[in-house]
Amino acid sequence: MARKRRFLVVIILFSIICTVGLFFPNKVETDVKDPNINFSDVAWLLTASGLVLLMTPGLSFFYGGMVSKKNIISTMLQSFIALGVITVLFVSVGFSLCFGESFHGLIGNPFDFMFFRNVTLATNKALAPTIPLMLFAVFQMKFAIITPALITGSFAERVKFNAYLVFIILFSIFIYCPLAHWTWHPDGFLHKWGVLDFAGGTVVHMSAGYAALAGAIFLGPRTGFSDNKHSEPANIPYVILGTGMLWFGWFGFNSGSALGANTTAVLAFVTTVVASAAAMMSWIFFDAARGKKVSAMGACIGAVVGLVAITPAAGYVSITQALFIGFISSIVSNLAVRAKNRSSLDDTLDVFPCHGVGGIVGMILTGVFAKDVGLYYGHTTTFFYHMLALVIVSVFSFGGSYILYIITDKIVPLRVSHEDELEGLDFTQHGERYKLKTPQLEIPFQQQN
Repeated sequence: MARKRRFLVVIILFSIICTVGLFFPNKVETDVKDPNINFSDVAWLLTASGLVLLMTPGLSFFYGGMVSKKNIISTMLQSFIALGVITVLFVSVGFSLCFGESFHGLIGNPFDFMFFRNVTLATNKALAPTIPLMLFAVFQMKFAIITPALITGSFAERVKFNAYLVFIILFSIFIYCPLAHWTWHPDGFLHKWGVLDFAGGTVVHMSAGYAALAGAIFLGPRTGFSDNKHSEPANIPYVILGTGMLWFGWFGFNSGSALGANTTAVLAFVTTVVASAAAMMSWIFFDAARGKKVSAMGACIGAVVGLVAITPAAGYVSITQALFIGFISSIVSNLAVRAKNRSSLDDTLDVFPCHGVGGIVGMILTGVFAKDVGLYYGHTTTFFYHMLALVIVSVFSFGGSYILYIITDKIVPLRVSHEDELEGLDFTQHGERYKLKTPQLEIPFQQQN
C-alpha cells in the first residue's frame, strides 16, 4: 500500500507538471521568415540530434552486456528511462537553467525558457545564429539525457530504481545545468575565462565520472565483491553492439557541436574517428604487453575512452594531435582501471576510470593542443584556466553529487536489500527476467562405412 501511495503522489505531481505548461504562452509560428536561417545547418543539426539520441540506447546495450544475467534489464532500463525523465525535465526548466539569462555567470534564469516559452523557430544571435533556437534546445537536450545515464554503470546491480529516478532529477538540476551554463553559455564564468569544451568533456563526462565515483563510494560494494564473487559479463555481443551505436552516434555528439554544416564539423568528425581508433588499438596492445589476451571487451572499452577524451577537443585540434589524445587517454584510463581493481572501490563498470579520467585527460590536452591558444603554441593562459576549471569542476561534481546521494537516500533508500540483490534487480525491481534462447544446432549422424 505504501508503494501505491508513493506512486499516486508521483502521478499527481507529473500531471501537474504536464498541465502547468498550458499556462505558459508558447505559440509557435511555423512560417518563420528569418533570413539568418541556414537550411544546410538545420538539416545537419536535425541529423546530429537524432544521432546523439541513439547514443543512449547504445549506452544501455554497452552497460547491459557487462553486468550479470539477472541484472541486464534493470541496467539497460536505467539508461533508457533517461530519455523520458530528462526530456520532460529539460523542457520544463532544464534548458532555461542552462541557457536562460545569466545570473552572475552561475546559472540561467529558470523563467526565461520555462516549458520552452520563448523557444521559437527563429534564430538566436547568442546561442543559435543560423538554426532555430528550438533545434538548438533539442540538440542540447540529448546531451542532458545521456549524462545521468552514464553514471548508472558505477552502482549497477545494487540501486533501487525509484531512488535512481529521484537522483537523476536532482543531479540534472543541481549539477548538470550549472556546469552547462558555466561552460557553454556566453556569459558563463568558465566560458568567459576561455575554458574550451567543444562537445562535453567537462560538462558531460567529468560530471558523470565524478558523480559515479561518489555513488560507488556512497552505496558501497556489491555483495561478494570483497571475495571476487561478482559475475562475468552476461552478453559481450551486447557490448560490441552498444559500442558501435555509441561510436556512430558520437559523430552527432562531436560534429553537431559545430552547430552547422561547416569545416569545423568536418574536423570534429575526423578527429573523433581517429582518436577512438587509436585508443582502441592502444588498449588491446597495452593489455597484450601485460600478458593478457586481446579481448572484445578491451577493444570496446578502449574505443569509448578515445571518444570520451577527444570530445572536449574535437573541433580545436589537428588529426595527429587527435591520434595522440586517443593513444595517451587509453593508456591512462587502462592504468586507472588497474588501480581501481587493486582497491576496495566497487565502480561496477569502471565509469570513473574511463569516463571521468578520460574526460580529465581530454580537458587537460585541450588546454595543451587547442589551436592558437594552447600550451603547445606557447600560450599559458588557456592551460592555466583549464587547470583551475579542473579543480573547480572536480570539487563541485564530486561533492555536490555526494550531497545529492545523501538527500536522495533520505527520500527513498538508494540501496536494495541483500535478498533483492541476490535475486537480481530485473525481477525484484521490474518483475521481468532476461531469457536468451540459443538455438540448438542439429548435426545429422553420418553412418560410417
